[in-house]
Amino acid sequence: MTETTSPTSLSPSPGARDVFALAWPMTLKAIFLHGTVVIDGLLLSSLGESALAAMGLAAALGGMVLGVIFAFSHAMQIRTAQAFGGGDPVFLKSVLGSGLTVSLSIGVAGIGLIFLFGGMLIATLAPSAEIAAQAETYLKIFSIVIFGEAIGQCIASFFNGCSRSKLPLYGYLLSVPINVISSVGLIHGLWGLPALGIAGAAMGSAIAISVQTAFWSVLLLRTNGHLRHVAGWHNGAFLPTIRRHVGFSLPIAATFVSATMATHVCSLIYANMSLNGFAAMTLIAPWNLLAGQVAMQWTQATGILVAQLLGRRTPEDILDRFLSRAWAGAFAAAGIVSLVFLVMCLSLDWVYPDLEPETRAILFGFLPILLVIQFPRATNAICGNTLRAAGDTVYVMHIFIWSQWAFRVPATALFVLYLDLSPFWILSLFLWEEVIKFPAFHRRLWRGDWKRSDVAA
Repeated sequence: MTETTSPTSLSPSPGARDVFALAWPMTLKAIFLHGTVVIDGLLLSSLGESALAAMGLAAALGGMVLGVIFAFSHAMQIRTAQAFGGGDPVFLKSVLGSGLTVSLSIGVAGIGLIFLFGGMLIATLAPSAEIAAQAETYLKIFSIVIFGEAIGQCIASFFNGCSRSKLPLYGYLLSVPINVISSVGLIHGLWGLPALGIAGAAMGSAIAISVQTAFWSVLLLRTNGHLRHVAGWHNGAFLPTIRRHVGFSLPIAATFVSATMATHVCSLIYANMSLNGFAAMTLIAPWNLLAGQVAMQWTQATGILVAQLLGRRTPEDILDRFLSRAWAGAFAAAGIVSLVFLVMCLSLDWVYPDLEPETRAILFGFLPILLVIQFPRATNAICGNTLRAAGDTVYVMHIFIWSQWAFRVPATALFVLYLDLSPFWILSLFLWEEVIKFPAFHRRLWRGDWKRSDVAA
């Protein structure tokens, strides 16, 4: 079950097939990751609305810590790809050691804040004392998940950066069934297990993540255990190596954290829409998240391969040829996502039979935006991931942050709170955001400086 991939296993001029081989396990892994939240909600739905409210409140607080961990793990896989492409074992060991140190520090700090202030915050936000008590219990057990993910997501990103994207997928294929079975048993007290209610759902997730992290740790020792015996650090000593890793990772992490915060702020603004419009915006969000993984993981895989090629100091003509092939694949992936939304919108009466006709009409009205937005989103993502792979992380961060906070968030407030526009125009702001980012991304990429980046610096 251990893949052996070396930097030289990439063909001299890789193409769409190489991107696909890396992207499809990453896509399934992302779907499993986001689908776990849906599964937990389904399992707890039988306990009533109070249990769901408690889980939602606790998951929102724990999710903030996990969001930071996931943001740094994305930077980790790019930095790993740069080291892996160069074939320098000292660089590779340094990335792994720095990444684990940073991720564990975030996890431990987050857990500490949860135990210090989590109960107080939950008591303030919860609608009742009963829900607050359930949420606090869930969150304390969920801290095990946070600690496991701090280790596990770092290892998974390391595997992705080394073109071993199937290994993280194996971990999810193992943990998801464990999560479902153990949660069902512990929630309802089946098979001789105690009936723990909402705490059982948290315990089931903790058991699954612990198994998953242990599995990945064993795979890491089997595939890269030799790095323990490599002497030295990439930047001379361990502390300068960590500082360099953080300096590379912070703009990428800030980009992802900013996107999450902007989404939450916009969601709060949507609450001022009509009930049907708010319901439609709420329902389209998970579809965007899940279906969009097809194109997003393709572009992330492209970034990983670009980082590996830059680490190998690949000639510019080969980089251009690879990127043109990957770009064509990104458009094909965007077409697949558009087709998914077409089928979904044409099947609304079957998918959501209990919705009011007005809500279904609003969802169907989103179709033109959902069909068109996939293409500029995919090409912008190709640019962003390529520039990140070359180390141009601060520039990419500025594009995202300014387009979110100087355009989409204030425009959403204007459209909803003052102009009272229809949901169609509010959703269209996502398309206009991609249009605004388009020239800034493409002008930077076409300038070509990224092809001469010294990613090992």
